[in-house]
Amino acid sequence: MDTDVKVDADASAGRTSSTTTRRTLIAGLIGSIMVCLGGFGIADIPRNHPILTDTGLSWLTYGHGKSLCGITFWVGVTLMVIAWVRLGRILCDRDSDHSGLHLGRWVLAWAAPLMVTVPLYSRDVYAYLGQGALFGAGFSPYAEGPAHNPGPLVDSMAQVWASTTAPYGPLFVWVTHLLVVAVTGDHVILGVLAMRLVLLPGLLLSLWAIPRLARHFGASPAAGLWLVLFNPLVLIHLVGGPHVELLMMGVLSAGMALVVTGRHVGGLVLLGCAVSIKITAGIAVPFVLWIWLAHIRQQRQVGARDVAVVLAAIVGITVAVFAAWTALVGLGLGWLTGLGWADRIVNWFTLPTVLAHLVTLVAAPFTPLNLQTVLPITRLVGEVLLAVILVVLWWRQRHSERDAMAGIVLAMLAVVVLEPSTLPWYYTWVLCLAVAFTLPTWVRSLVVGISTFMLIVFQPDDSILFYKLPETLLALALGGLAAASVMRTDPLRIGALGRRMWGVRTPVPARDG
Repeated sequence: MDTDVKVDADASAGRTSSTTTRRTLIAGLIGSIMVCLGGFGIADIPRNHPILTDTGLSWLTYGHGKSLCGITFWVGVTLMVIAWVRLGRILCDRDSDHSGLHLGRWVLAWAAPLMVTVPLYSRDVYAYLGQGALFGAGFSPYAEGPAHNPGPLVDSMAQVWASTTAPYGPLFVWVTHLLVVAVTGDHVILGVLAMRLVLLPGLLLSLWAIPRLARHFGASPAAGLWLVLFNPLVLIHLVGGPHVELLMMGVLSAGMALVVTGRHVGGLVLLGCAVSIKITAGIAVPFVLWIWLAHIRQQRQVGARDVAVVLAAIVGITVAVFAAWTALVGLGLGWLTGLGWADRIVNWFTLPTVLAHLVTLVAAPFTPLNLQTVLPITRLVGEVLLAVILVVLWWRQRHSERDAMAGIVLAMLAVVVLEPSTLPWYYTWVLCLAVAFTLPTWVRSLVVGISTFMLIVFQPDDSILFYKLPETLLALALGGLAAASVMRTDPLRIGALGRRMWGVRTPVPARDG
């Protein structure tokens, strides 16, 4: 009899948990829809385009209409963050059964509204289109800036990049030209929608790869999906942006999933493609040597010949893939010159910039130091330190497959922290591979806090509040609240206060027997 009662109680608890999870997922979906709708009034609307006027929606971009869109947008972001935090408590509990939740479908559901909204938080997508159009007009985007081919695409991009060359690899330049601009021409809106479609395989590849990476290393696939693909920062920036990191993240994580499961050649082909999208993916390639050798070590003793053959295969395959894309596009290695333009970005998100600001502040009472004088020095120090860290990590993490994977994650994190400039979506380089590990609660809390903070200090219209003290403090407080909510349910005790106000007593569980 007691057993029957316990079974019924467990079944009831399971149904309640499932209902709560689905309500949380629906809340996140509603938040995504609100972000989509609010974006039409406050995000990066195309410049000099008549669509809002022609459709009678121009009122959304000023006055009360813009205020309404702003409220809708930020309520949507809040709903997504709350749903993400609550979902994390469920999905990161390894004793819970998540098999019936169809998490992949819910990721796509959360992403779907962001596929059709105005570009959010950045005008980079217009720059992608402008570079593709420049290539189609007979110019090299590695030698000329989009301003050489004026038109509606250049009008809508951030003008600081209008005269700069493309820093992206040949595969992405090919994608923007042949798969987007060659089809949509100078039509800004169709171009944005088409760009999201060609970047969508990155999301699908991530959906395939992240659970496999997590499962291979003994981590939770559901927790991995929560960390990356349910993360509002990732969805809003990479899908709503959109950004090339979405495609690179998918190809990189899929390549690593193949490598760690023993399909080294296929994995290296994908890693070569990831490098051909954005050079940062190349950080992972040297660590493949240790993973491949670890797989050989499981079968027999590793000899010098094995090391030489594996090293030759890694270099040969990745170089061949990159060379093939370079030859196909026919623009050479000019993208190398484009990498330096990132120095134009100045924010506190990298240690060299923080150090430069601190130096100028400390020196201010004694001598006036211009930030632009100090910044090149601190950035050079950061680059030297980064080079040393990458070499040290590569050598220290050579002992096992797991060590090598951890080395890649730490190396990507070092790049984000020490490179001259960092933007919020760069953190996806770290997150998409960190899914291989069971992260402690404090790390998950830190990820939630940083993600929430960056959703606030970076604004949907591409402006930055990071140098406005009141707004930055508010963002820190809200990010801290989100982080605390991971560690403890309802850290402000709002629920308890509400129950007391309404005279509702918290039920005390009955003791057994």
